[in-house]
Amino acid sequence: MSEPLLSVSDLAVRFGSGDSAVDAVRKVDFQLREGETLALVGESGSGKSMTALSILQLLPYPRAQHPSGSIRFRGEELVGAPERELKRIRGDRISMIFQEPMTSLNPLHTVEKQIGETLRLHAGMTRESARKRILELLRLVRLPEPERRLGSFPHELSGGQRQRVMIAMALANEPDLLIADEPTTALDVTIQAEILELIKDLQRRFGMSLLLITHDLNVVRKLADRVCVMQHGEVVEANQADALFARPEHPYTKKLIDAEPTGRPPSVPANSETVLQADNIRVWFPIKGGILGRTRSHVKAVDGVSLAVKEGETLGIVGESGSGKTTLGLALLKLLSSRGTITFQGRDISRLSSRELRPLRQAFQVVFQDPYGSLSPRMSVGQIVAEGLEVHGIGTEPGKREALIAQALEEVGLAAELRHRYPHELSGGQRQRVSFARALVLKPRVLILDEPTSALDRSVQAQVVELLREVQERHRLAYIFISHDLKVVRALSHRIMVMRNGKVVETNTAEKLFEQPAHPYTQALLTAAFDLRSETRRVS
Repeated sequence: MSEPLLSVSDLAVRFGSGDSAVDAVRKVDFQLREGETLALVGESGSGKSMTALSILQLLPYPRAQHPSGSIRFRGEELVGAPERELKRIRGDRISMIFQEPMTSLNPLHTVEKQIGETLRLHAGMTRESARKRILELLRLVRLPEPERRLGSFPHELSGGQRQRVMIAMALANEPDLLIADEPTTALDVTIQAEILELIKDLQRRFGMSLLLITHDLNVVRKLADRVCVMQHGEVVEANQADALFARPEHPYTKKLIDAEPTGRPPSVPANSETVLQADNIRVWFPIKGGILGRTRSHVKAVDGVSLAVKEGETLGIVGESGSGKTTLGLALLKLLSSRGTITFQGRDISRLSSRELRPLRQAFQVVFQDPYGSLSPRMSVGQIVAEGLEVHGIGTEPGKREALIAQALEEVGLAAELRHRYPHELSGGQRQRVSFARALVLKPRVLILDEPTSALDRSVQAQVVELLREVQERHRLAYIFISHDLKVVRALSHRIMVMRNGKVVETNTAEKLFEQPAHPYTQALLTAAFDLRSETRRVS
């Protein structure tokens, strides 16, 4: 057989030195051939991204070192190669798509400037020839209205559009190897399906090899020829994709495959009363123009939405980015101005002032998408959980507040000793549990959950889903669960409301909506979410 395009052998990555050294990657071996797709899979902290960064020698030196290992690209050694040689290869023969385009694109540069920089650096193009090539690339990645987008900044694009720009940058010089690090994690299911199909099509067109870094096994099923499963910095299993999914051998591989959220929520108690009701909610943002700044039109983020949720019930709200689901959640919390009526525990709260609302906030809590962003890095876990208790004057007796904090942490599956740690010392799953503890310590009646599992690994997602079920059954909590992940929504929700462009297009019980979706948009969402799984069934 021909020489592999990429050969990694005995690779190790170490952070620090001496007794405090941490081995992030240990003795990793794999090869990648021309036109092949290899997936490195595993949970956060498994070492897969460190392995990918090692290929381009992008580790944070001198803090990170390679105690051993070789990375050969077309026979050329990359470990320890001169920076001049690495610059020649990066972005030209090997390109990379990063997980979050908003942080990897320069917010101060336009689309044209960012893609053009790669072309001028490696191909020496003039501005005019670069512009022509940029438009070709933007059409290739199916970015709508490419001519109009040349002058756009990253914040002016949607998540899917930003990811398409990242792909265009990566393909600018037609690389031999494309490294895709979690390329669809932050995207809606329909956009995810489009991006995956786009990557497959471009790989065939350019004859590229693809190294896919992900914890999403549905993406692996769609794209990969071979799979390496990583745990604690080591490859624990490697095989052809079809064989690995059909006959996994290592216990960790079996755990990953079985980690999809399953089951159904606990039954709604028969005597449950409606705890929250909203009628004809509207959130319109004015578009102003002219010299006098008059309102010319409105962005109808939420347009005439009504809902109700009972004690012990979960209402799932699904839809793509921009559908209005998060804006609706903020309006229900009275964190955004809105029109319409909101009734909480039989009381109309629509026109209450901030001061009048304050006592009610104890019973009306929220858990946000990103636990790292919503937890103060300067506060310990104990201080974070205690903040709400202090605001509402709860547990003022000696020792009472500490007992409440410990109880809340233990209820969400965390040891009480963790109250002395800080968010950066916890895993993603632990941080999200702290977010739950911060909300639950106030004994709320309604909990709004805004994408609480989207940033978590599948196995951690399954644990969080089970935790939410247990807490709901124990306290008869009402949940409003906002998400674009239909697998998680199905496992948690009694009823589901589908939103598009600020309006509700369909509402039904979870069982009926998944079995017999009525609206074409709902059908498209379900097809995008479950198509990968059905393809796998056909293959196996």
